[in-house]
Amino acid sequence: MINQLIAKIKATGAPIVVGLDPMLKFVPEHVKEKAFAEFGETLEGAGEAIWQYNKEIVDNIYDVVPAVKPQIAMYEQFGIPGLVAFQKTVDYCKKKGLVVIGDIKRGDIGSTSEAYATGHLGKVKVGSKSYYGFNEDFATVNPYLGSDGVEPVIKVCKEENKGLFILVKTSNPSSGEFQDRLIRPRVSAGDADGVKGADADRPLYEIVGEQVARWGEEHMGDSYSYIGAVVGATYPEMGKILRRIMPRNYILVPGYGAQGGKGKDLVHFFNEDGLGAIVNSSRGIIAAYQQEKYASFGSEHFGEASRAAVEDMKKDIADALNSR
Repeated sequence: MINQLIAKIKATGAPIVVGLDPMLKFVPEHVKEKAFAEFGETLEGAGEAIWQYNKEIVDNIYDVVPAVKPQIAMYEQFGIPGLVAFQKTVDYCKKKGLVVIGDIKRGDIGSTSEAYATGHLGKVKVGSKSYYGFNEDFATVNPYLGSDGVEPVIKVCKEENKGLFILVKTSNPSSGEFQDRLIRPRVSAGDADGVKGADADRPLYEIVGEQVARWGEEHMGDSYSYIGAVVGATYPEMGKILRRIMPRNYILVPGYGAQGGKGKDLVHFFNEDGLGAIVNSSRGIIAAYQQEKYASFGSEHFGEASRAAVEDMKKDIADALNSR
């Protein structure tokens, strides 16, 4: 799947993933009114509204971006109808040829971890038959529980030729409370040579990045691993360090646009081949029509506003990479 993602990035010239993170306040009134007229002001009505909202955006962007990233919490808040909208969104995006990154941030151990992986990336057995659940192409994973939480997911990824993006340095302001903490890695004598500076106190995110690189070596595509990392655009200097630590791991970069990241902040996340990173924007694209810059589109043409925001983001990133 990493090979397919890279091929689509090259074809579109857009190392961009659109975060399909719908909230009702983003959904135009005419979309909500139509859904509520059919289902009432109910969870079913909300689910229909966000599904129709997503569909219109996807119809306008599917040919100019390689991937989308639906954040499951935005759907779970509406209960089962929200999860139905999530499944419809995943299926529709794949039908349109988009790579789907399920932003689920799961983190557990053993059979629970494997069940999460099965539900989102693999097949579940029902008697003599097997079925895909949500069937995303990639998923995001929290590594805080260690290898017990990640390796069961990698196992399913290998079986299905799918991938992961593991949280390493996140874009939120308080991420440093734990991720920047200086610690002394505990390694055995046999492992010490494989860990640069094993005797020194180092930020936790660097140690996690090194482990992601090791996991990545176990599941390689043609030039990059199926196992990637999440590193926020809001920390470009840390991104530079992590790019060196993880040269063959794709980096998913949140924090562009609404969280303050700009194209100039992103250059260190990319390798010299112009690959190695894919940048996420969520409300900056899906709610573009609410921004002054794109207000001329109006709420009736919110999908076209999203496409214009993608084109502007694409140019911003390309200009930054070309000037480095």
